[in-house]
Amino acid sequence: MRRFERYGVLITGAGRGIGEATARRLAGEGAHVLVTDLDGDRAEKAAAGIRESGGDAEALSCDVADRASVEAAVAYAVRRCGTLDVLVNNAYDCHPDAPLFEDETDEIWHRDLDITLTGAYRCARAALPYLAAAPDRRGAIVSIGSVNGEQDFGNHAYSAAKAGLASLTRTLAGHAAPRGVRVNLVAPGTVHTDAWAGRESCLEAVAAHYPLGRVGLPDDIAAAVAFLASKDAAWITGTTLPVDGGILISQPAFRRALRGE
Repeated sequence: MRRFERYGVLITGAGRGIGEATARRLAGEGAHVLVTDLDGDRAEKAAAGIRESGGDAEALSCDVADRASVEAAVAYAVRRCGTLDVLVNNAYDCHPDAPLFEDETDEIWHRDLDITLTGAYRCARAALPYLAAAPDRRGAIVSIGSVNGEQDFGNHAYSAAKAGLASLTRTLAGHAAPRGVRVNLVAPGTVHTDAWAGRESCLEAVAAHYPLGRVGLPDDIAAAVAFLASKDAAWITGTTLPVDGGILISQPAFRRALRGE
């Protein structure tokens, strides 16, 4: 099924991980995908891999922390694709917490929020007029949130940014709906990406806490993004879709305590 035939798609942070998997999925369903990443070489490598598999993809370096860079990427996507139908906000930054909250720095707080939340705001602001002009009311924004935005999994700044992104999804959905643009968010649980390199043992330990018995894969998230971006989700907007292996409904330690284990 090629749900994105003749669609123009822009994905941020798409040089690897969830962004790359999403680019591959949408290109595989017919989209012309602009793979953007702060690292232009990484973006080109991802786009080349898509082309080798028969997909239609180009690469462009884009810094979501810079308004001019974002606006240039959107303009390039429209020029190359002829239309912009889908924006996927995937770029993020996440720094580890200091041992004590009072030792957290302003620099880390601002960096995580600027890339993860304000970066998505910049991209949506630049893209919205073009998404509203997409034919057949097919314009869509899908942002990558996190279960960290729903409950405590650590990382103060990153979690606050993801919670803010879920709120922006709801408010922007209300604003954009009369213009024919849907706005939704996918909230992944733990996903095995390059960010976990060298910490595979931690992933194995975490997997035991997931009701479905494993951590996620980038393709799990890409499938959810493809659904929300497609006309299959034509009557869905302003929602947060957890794609989390059940972790948000799971309290294994609490259940063990009830059983006296």
